[in-house]
Amino acid sequence: MRTIHWLLATVLCAALPAQAQTAASFPERDKKLSIVVPFAAGGGVDAAARLLGDQLRKQLGMTVIVENKPGASGMIGGKAVQTAPADGYTLLFSAATHVMVKQVLSAPSYDPQTDFEPVARTGTAPLMLVLANARPQARLPDVIAAVKQEPGRWTAGIPAAGAPSHLATLKLAKQAQLKFTIVPYKGTQPALMDVAGSHTDLLLDSMVALQQMAKAGKVKAVAISSARRSGLAPELPTFKESGLPDFVYESWYGVWAPKGTPPERVATLNAAINAATLELAKSGQLANLGFEPVTESPAQFKAYIAAEVKEGAELLKDAGFRPE
Repeated sequence: MRTIHWLLATVLCAALPAQAQTAASFPERDKKLSIVVPFAAGGGVDAAARLLGDQLRKQLGMTVIVENKPGASGMIGGKAVQTAPADGYTLLFSAATHVMVKQVLSAPSYDPQTDFEPVARTGTAPLMLVLANARPQARLPDVIAAVKQEPGRWTAGIPAAGAPSHLATLKLAKQAQLKFTIVPYKGTQPALMDVAGSHTDLLLDSMVALQQMAKAGKVKAVAISSARRSGLAPELPTFKESGLPDFVYESWYGVWAPKGTPPERVATLNAAINAATLELAKSGQLANLGFEPVTESPAQFKAYIAAEVKEGAELLKDAGFRPE
C-alpha cells in the first residue's frame, strides 16, 4: 500500500506545472535576495530600503542585501534590475520618480510600465514647502498672493525632472494659478542650499529631506502636502488647511521585479513585503522616516502607477515641459 501511495505521489508531482513546483520552493533560503536602490546611500529611499531589507531577512531567514547603484537619474540601477534574471531574487526599490522616466527623457533605455513587474507599494511621505528667509511671507495664502503680484519673478527649485517635487510644484502652480520661474538642480541638497542662501525663493520637496534645515531656522517651513498633518511636525499646516482644499500630493515608494518574473513569485514577494511593511509600521520605524505604510496587491500597484503617470504627464504637458 505504501508503494502505491509513493507511486501516486510521484505521478502527481510529475504532473504538476513546473511553475507550481517552483513557487513551493521560493524563495530558497540558501540563495540571496538583492534589493537595488538606484540612488546613493544615505538618502530617504536608501534608508527605507534598508529597513525593508532587514525585516525581510528576519522574516524569510535568508541573506538580503541592499545594493546602491546611483546615476543617470536612477536609470543605472533601474537598468541593472531590468536586465537581471527574472527569478524574483533581484528587486528594485525606488521612489515615484522611477515611473516618470519615459516622460522626462527623450531616449530612455526602458519603459517603467512595460519592462518591470510591479510587486508592492510600501509607503507614502509628504512634501514640505520651504521658503527663503529673505522673503517676508510665512503663510501659504501670503506666499500665493505675493507670487501673483510678481508673476515669473519667484523662483522654484526643482531637484530632478519628473520627481514628486517637480510635479507637485507644477500642480501647485496650476491649482493656485501661479507662474514660477523653474530652476533645475541635480538633487535636493543643492536646491535646498540655494533656498537657505536666498538665491532661490522656494522648494517643495520631501519633508524628511527638508525638515532639519527648517527646524534650524535656515529656511521657513510653510506647509506640507499630505491630506493630514505629520507627526514629525504637527505644528505645520497642510495645503488643504491653508486655502487649497484640493491640493494633496505625496511621494511614494515601491518595489519592482524584472519583466517576466513568474506571477506566483511576484505574489509571494508581495505578501512578504506587505507583512514586513506592517511590522515596520507597528515598530514605529516607518514613522521615524515620515512614512505612512501602504499594503496592496500587485494589480492595485499597477493601476496606481498608471494613474500617477497619467496625471504627471498631463502636468508636464500643461507646463510646456520638453524631455531632455
